[in-house]
Amino acid sequence: MISAIFIKRPILSTVLSIIVVIAGIVSMSGLPINQYPAITPVQVTVSASYPGADAETVANTVAAPIETQVNGADNMLYMQSTSSATGEMSLTVYFDIDTDPDTAEVQVNNRVSLALPELPDTVRNAGVKVQKRSSSILMLIGIFSPDGRYDEKYIGNYANLYILDALKRVKGANQASIMGLPDLAMRLWLQPDRMASLGITPSDIQKAVSQQNQQFGAGRLGQSPTNEPVEMTFPVVTGGRFSEPEEFDNIILRADPEGTAIVRIKDIGWSEEGQKSYMLRSTLNGSPSTFIAVYQQPGSNALEVAENVQLMMEDLKKSFPEGIEYTVSFDTTKVIEASIDEVKETLIIAIILVVLVTYLFLQKVNTTLIPTIAIFVSVVGTFIGMGAMGFSINLLTLFGLVLAIGIVCDDAIVVVENVERNIDEFGLSPKEATFRAMEEVTGPVIATTLVLFAVFVPVAFLSGTTGVLYRQFAITIAISVSISSFVALTLTPALAAILIKPSKGDPPAFFRWFNKFIDVTTGQYAKGVSLTIKRRFIALAVLGGMLFGTYTLFKVIPGSFVPAEDQGYVFAAVVLPDGASLDRSQELTQQVAEIFAGHPAVKDYSALSGYSLIDGQFKTNTGTVFVSLKDFDERKDPEMKVEALFKYVMPRLSELQDGVAFPINPPSIPGLGTQGGFEFWLQNRGQGGATRLAEVTQ
Repeated sequence: MISAIFIKRPILSTVLSIIVVIAGIVSMSGLPINQYPAITPVQVTVSASYPGADAETVANTVAAPIETQVNGADNMLYMQSTSSATGEMSLTVYFDIDTDPDTAEVQVNNRVSLALPELPDTVRNAGVKVQKRSSSILMLIGIFSPDGRYDEKYIGNYANLYILDALKRVKGANQASIMGLPDLAMRLWLQPDRMASLGITPSDIQKAVSQQNQQFGAGRLGQSPTNEPVEMTFPVVTGGRFSEPEEFDNIILRADPEGTAIVRIKDIGWSEEGQKSYMLRSTLNGSPSTFIAVYQQPGSNALEVAENVQLMMEDLKKSFPEGIEYTVSFDTTKVIEASIDEVKETLIIAIILVVLVTYLFLQKVNTTLIPTIAIFVSVVGTFIGMGAMGFSINLLTLFGLVLAIGIVCDDAIVVVENVERNIDEFGLSPKEATFRAMEEVTGPVIATTLVLFAVFVPVAFLSGTTGVLYRQFAITIAISVSISSFVALTLTPALAAILIKPSKGDPPAFFRWFNKFIDVTTGQYAKGVSLTIKRRFIALAVLGGMLFGTYTLFKVIPGSFVPAEDQGYVFAAVVLPDGASLDRSQELTQQVAEIFAGHPAVKDYSALSGYSLIDGQFKTNTGTVFVSLKDFDERKDPEMKVEALFKYVMPRLSELQDGVAFPINPPSIPGLGTQGGFEFWLQNRGQGGATRLAEVTQ
């Protein structure tokens, strides 16, 4: 008997359990923390820009050639592209969840390179970006000037040069990017009438700028070989690329051979430094701001990434110019922290209840201590298996641990009760009673463990999103049960032989009353079972009624993948008629933001005019408002919940005249769509009609 070895050597069994606990603590510290398991497909984005082109031109000349080459990549599920009137194209390629993101990125990049010869020269010169990216924003950081000292151009350029690069070095946040294009550029304003009178075309200006705005290498003075020995060698420094408007103004467009008639850019226009693109206008609580979106790298710890980003921002803040501040206007990790804290609280309560119930029935502190230790070792040791399986600490794995607490103590209780029975009935010593007890229960302990395996392990073989979602839940329970069985066969008998003592006298009055109550209840239950056996047809009829009622409830109660929850933030999408200017979009988006700001539950609101939340593109007739709510501790009142917020804003949003605005609750599982509910797509099959496709995102 294996247990006999550990009964004789309690130190060995104790050391093995200590090793399990230490390994579990080490594994727990290295596990990523997320709200849910990673169930979203691997995504690789391809983005390109064709300045001046409309959406149809971009779709035909940029998106179509790239899609043709990318289509059919290994493990690709599907792809989706969007083209906007601002000349921007974004293609998202979705891969199977088991695909390595780096491999998927390389595959897409190789296929995009095959499409480059078919793209317009302007697109190739601007570059086509291929990168793996998480599908949802983890944090939104607003950089702004509280006193209005700096304009949007300065703030955007500062954030791009000094903040973004630092954030990309934070582990897990290397996909951070600035919303919009804050890069500075030199803009040439031309006068068509002057150009026509002088016979100058835009291509002439482009050619002159390209030829004269260059860095030339002029060599070195005194560089070998020389006719005579030299004392010094000097590099010849020439003027670099132009950086001031005056330098561009003086670019020569035309000159006669004598140089008496020279036409410069300042003769037909002027130069001005500004942003490369003005396709986005953003404000934070009404003040102009530049936003940095932080995307979580797949497999990283969401809470750790958010904490490190804030530490980096606090460190960068020390060197900010006076008059520039930052705030985290949008943080999705708050709901993760709140959810994990709630489950941790439930976990602690479950442990306390199990220990109290165990003490209530065992009625001795020393015997209750044995199952308590078994619970601790089994729960902590479960993190070893979670780390080996590549799991994360999320709501489902923690729920699995909550359920496992009531299971892992059973084996230890069976051993303890059997040891006590052998002591009381046969008058054996604790050690002899433990040997006898283990001979009787070793087989049942192993058998019950295998039965539980048969219940939970098959869940790991479920396919699809549901299978991935609940796989970690089931395997977590199976791992905890296996460790519980190991503890029951090693540590529990060793502790039982030491801690359990023969009973002396009657138990206290409360326990005598409780034992009598249990005996009476057990007797009544036995009579009920006997009656059920005698009236088995009635029992079967009742069972049939229960099954029918269950079936009816399944048909009546609305179904959903995961219920919608208050996650501490919401979105608002703003849509104006096609062709609406950015000025109109900004005005309406700001009105929508102010409507949200009127509710007491709102903490910060970020208005991005020109950005479409629906398809992630920049359009002049769209806008998006990111609304961050106050902490959950400050929103205990039902009037401060998301449902109350929606009831407050919906009537006010319906009164808007210039466009349509509607609030959006984020998906319960980040990454599955841009909003909760359903996404409907219209697909043109090329047969004169359209086929409606529906994709469930939550």
